[in-house]
This record gives sequence, C-alpha cells and structure tokens, in this order.
Amino acid sequence: MNCFKRWKLLGLSMVLVGGLAACDKPGPAETAGKKIDQTADAAGKKMGEAADKVGDKLGEQGLKAGVAIEDTEITAKVKASIFAEPGLRTLQISVDTVKGVVTLTGSVDTPPSSDRAGKLAAAVAGVKEVDNKLVSTSTK
Repeated sequence: MNCFKRWKLLGLSMVLVGGLAACDKPGPAETAGKKIDQTADAAGKKMGEAADKVGDKLGEQGLKAGVAIEDTEITAKVKASIFAEPGLRTLQISVDTVKGVVTLTGSVDTPPSSDRAGKLAAAVAGVKEVDNKLVSTSTK
C-alpha cells in the first residue's frame, strides 16, 4: 500500500499548510483551532475515501490478473500433459483456458485419442470443465 502512504503524507501536509494559514489570520485562537480541526477531519475523510477507492480498484485488478495467470498456468500444464502422452499428435491440438474451462481444438488420429486428451486435460489441477472439440481423422 505504498500509494496509500503517499496519499496519507499528502493529506497530512495539506492539513499542516491549512493550519499554518489559519494561524496567520487575525481572530481568536479558538476559531483558528476549530478551523484546523475541521480541515483535518475533512482531509482525513477525503483521504480515506480515496484510499478505499484505490484499494478496491487494485483488488479488482489483482483478481483479474490472478485469473489470467491461473488460466495460463492451467493451459501450460494441460499442454505438457498431452505432450507427454505417447501417440497423441500434440502439434495438432490447441489448448485454451478461460476461467478454468479448458477447450481442446484440432485433430487427432482416432476417437480414443480424443477421449484420452480430454481425460488428461480434466486431470490437471484447477480445471473446472473440459470442452473437447477435437476431431478424429479416422473412425478406428
């Protein structure tokens, strides 16, 4: 929360400047003190609101980034799993992951190869669902 600390420092600086400006004005010290307190309260509230908004935005972006990283990781693991399987034409299988849903596209030699690729994908941690759109080039 480095951003929050900067906002806090900026707000504190503004409160001090406001307080010094209020002290230069003629009038009773009590009035100047009240103005300083009011300015400090208002600045504190505004800083709190700004920090909350920044925190919310950062949290949203963090979640989006976390999902994207997780999907990329799942895709890599599925590809590695399929690549390690003997007999599958790995260069003709595409893997895409969105929010944990893996989509397999491309072609395989036989329907059992398509089933095997789907099962390998489903076995990867984090996979919620597999949409197997692989097409077999033979009916064996």
